Amino acid sequence: MIPVMNVQRQYASLQDELDAAALEVLHSGGYILGPKVQNFENEFASYCGAKYAVGVGNGTDALVIALLAAGIGEGDEVITTAMTFVSTAEAIAQVGATPVFVDITPETYTMDPSKLEAAFTSKTKAVIPVHIYGQAADMDEICRIAHSHNALVIEDCAQAAGAKYKGRRTCSLGDMACVSFFPTKNLGAAGDAGIIVTDSEDLYKAAMAFRVHGSGLNGAYTYARLNGQEFDESKVDFHGNLPKYYNYLVGFNSRLDALQAAMLSVKLPHLDDWNARRREIAAIYNEKITNTAFAKPVVADFNEHIFYVYPLRVNDRAKFRAYMEEKGIATGVYFPVPMHEQACFGKLGYKHGDFPVAEDLAEHGVTIPMFPELTDDEINQVIDAMNAYTE
Repeated sequence: MIPVMNVQRQYASLQDELDAAALEVLHSGGYILGPKVQNFENEFASYCGAKYAVGVGNGTDALVIALLAAGIGEGDEVITTAMTFVSTAEAIAQVGATPVFVDITPETYTMDPSKLEAAFTSKTKAVIPVHIYGQAADMDEICRIAHSHNALVIEDCAQAAGAKYKGRRTCSLGDMACVSFFPTKNLGAAGDAGIIVTDSEDLYKAAMAFRVHGSGLNGAYTYARLNGQEFDESKVDFHGNLPKYYNYLVGFNSRLDALQAAMLSVKLPHLDDWNARRREIAAIYNEKITNTAFAKPVVADFNEHIFYVYPLRVNDRAKFRAYMEEKGIATGVYFPVPMHEQACFGKLGYKHGDFPVAEDLAEHGVTIPMFPELTDDEINQVIDAMNAYTE
């Protein structure tokens, strides 16, 4: 079976380096935060073209902590897309705010800026565009609209590490950005991991505090900021004790561990090459899949797509998936239920038909194998099977 994704092949290509990095951490005895984490944070911030990065336990925690760092909570609203993984909307709900959904564009599947203005109310505090499938949303227009309402823009870059928008990397386009390093991502760890990226020192200090139980000097600083108070560092006294025992905010235990950071530092220098290979495979698919049963992905002129997945639209998805399985080729679905139709958001009052483009993609979207280590023979097998498919 040709898989949709395969993390073992990537590991094999860097096995000696990854094993050495892991063993170095294990022998060091320094497993929580420390220099390995700080080193990767600096590397990733520099890669993105941003000032600060805060490593956390996973991409969902990154979103939650980013929202809390911005002071968003009960009574607030946050606008996001109806087509995403549940983490995006879940994080909004977890901080006590209300998710407000908008539709996606039929071409790129990213947030439709033309639908954004109407979603704002006096309660709107942030917008979370999702760079879905590895392609950036139209960030200039989204930021223009959001900032005109004094709302922050938090990029959900879970699927888009290394993608570019008008020559700039994702994670440098809004006020904050959140990334998942789940193992199957373009830049994947050996377990759960995530990061928050920002140019704001205030938001950086807040994220640093929230990831470790709201404690220490960053906690004291953020408490003062979020409560409209002046901060005087000279008045913070830990009485000779460890700062971690002084908690100013209700935070989390969400730290990027040293082992994951070491793995990611090995992989980061290869990310651009891996993404280039994904684009190469996508170009081959685009050229050689000639079967008109499929709507192939569209890349906006201003984007450099990194093809976390290669998304297609097909009328009868179940039939197509069964056909491909018979051919020994795996397929995937990202995502079969749009956010406004998820049971956990039922009380928000949305109904089927509210976001027709997202609903159509949820019903008809499908992905085929896409990862840098696909062989030419496997690519040709996929193409031959696709072209032989009949509706």
